[in-house]
Amino acid sequence: MDEVSTHPPGWHAPGHYDHRGCPLATRDRFGRRLIQLYVGLTLYGTSSALLVRSGLGLEPWGVLHQGLARLTGLTIGVVSIIVGAAVLLLWIPLRQRPGLGTVSNVFLVGIAMDGTLALSPDVRSLAVRLPLLLAGIVLNGVATGLYISARFGPGPRDGLMTGLHRRTGRSIRSMRTAIEVAVVATGFVLGGTVGIGTLLYALSIGPLAQLFLRVFDVPPASGGSTVVAGGQPRRAILRR
Repeated sequence: MDEVSTHPPGWHAPGHYDHRGCPLATRDRFGRRLIQLYVGLTLYGTSSALLVRSGLGLEPWGVLHQGLARLTGLTIGVVSIIVGAAVLLLWIPLRQRPGLGTVSNVFLVGIAMDGTLALSPDVRSLAVRLPLLLAGIVLNGVATGLYISARFGPGPRDGLMTGLHRRTGRSIRSMRTAIEVAVVATGFVLGGTVGIGTLLYALSIGPLAQLFLRVFDVPPASGGSTVVAGGQPRRAILRR
């Protein structure tokens, strides 16, 4: 004979659910993702600041940010925030849907960049600048893996790339190349730093990002999340 349950409807075994009936595993996974998001964004800003201090070349969008900073007199972090917000406005005609990570990206990366630059001294010796460059590139790969694996939506510049991909039908690779060539060229004309670091970043960030995406991957919970923007291709590597 089957045992008849004497527990009221909605009752769950203790230790597996919280007081609201939400599975603890899902809650723990959400907490880990949230930590990954903000640690990743902070490290991204820190890595960009290390590239600035190295003086050997910046990542594509960093070249533009530095050029605009020199033109306007604003800090590079503030310029990053302004550019990120402007790019996010371009999502409207592209019908892109932002997530928590998208909005957080706009502000936190620039704040972390300015904070790191304020705390770190200028360096002139190549023996110091080269390790700073390498550390910045590797840390950027770590930050990329953390941020994307958190699954809280793409960064504003990533969303521009994927939005254009969907609207034009052209490949993500061609859209990314076209955008970044235009960004680097504009930043260089404005006085941004292009050098061996820019080339090394372009060659290494893809493999590094893919490596750390696997390291930090969090399996998605069933049912999804209301703060996650869908449609983020795994192959669309983060570009702030």
